Amino acid sequence: MKSALLFPGQGSQYPGMGKNLYDQFEIAKKRFETANEILGFDITELMFGDDAQVLKRTDVTQPSIYLHSVILFEMIRNKISPSMVAGHSLGEFSAVVASSALSFESGLKLVITRANAMQKACERNPGSMAAVIGLDIKTVDTVCQETSGTVQAANYNSPGQIVITGETSAIEKASEKLKSKGAKRVLLLPVSGAFHSPLMEEAKVELAQAVENTTFSTPEYPIYHNVNSKPSHSVDEIKSNLVEQLTSPVLWQQTIENIGKRGVSVFYEVGPKNVLSNLNKRILPNSEVIHGESLL
Repeated sequence: MKSALLFPGQGSQYPGMGKNLYDQFEIAKKRFETANEILGFDITELMFGDDAQVLKRTDVTQPSIYLHSVILFEMIRNKISPSMVAGHSLGEFSAVVASSALSFESGLKLVITRANAMQKACERNPGSMAAVIGLDIKTVDTVCQETSGTVQAANYNSPGQIVITGETSAIEKASEKLKSKGAKRVLLLPVSGAFHSPLMEEAKVELAQAVENTTFSTPEYPIYHNVNSKPSHSVDEIKSNLVEQLTSPVLWQQTIENIGKRGVSVFYEVGPKNVLSNLNKRILPNSEVIHGESLL
């Protein structure tokens, strides 16, 4: 029976995340301590604390989710035999590490570079994001194309759930049009900027330089990428796709559908919360989803 590993992105964080791993496993404890050294601040204090607000800061959220996901994977890797891996936005970096194409340390350095670059881009090019509930892909894409200003799909998450991103004024105009087209809800998201849009172009340049200066290896498992929903074993493709996803939509629904077509019927969500498990139930209702923490 084929299985795939799924790694979550921003939005899965919660106060206290990862503390059970730190307390239970000496190897996990060492990984967290190494992360504190690499980052130059005590991320374990922020992750294990009870301040949900600080965890929403991009420079804290991204490394926190990466750490929880990759360390959890390392704790359960001997209990699973995946055929392929995928990650949602930030989660793609965790997936690349799980595939052995990138070291734990190098992955963390890229993640914090990405987070800081995105935060700077948000400050220079303000924008917002909104979740559109109850409309099909074609309708959402058409409305975005017909709306003046910068607005496009950011995440094709599941049937009936698409996130749009762009300039705040364009998001507002598109939201009204989408409601008139029959959207059940259009919800403004509490994020700091327009992720996965052209407004992230500056961050993309900075990340590209960091990726180019990082050593990658041929992956052990095929990595399904956000930008095209297709698998890759090529180091050059992996590096390019990690950069391109900053300004491109996350083709998550298409990715899961493509993985399902390869005969995968069991998915493991490896990271905090169960956001991807819930999406999977809507994309492939007959698939089995197991959370990694249940294997500890």
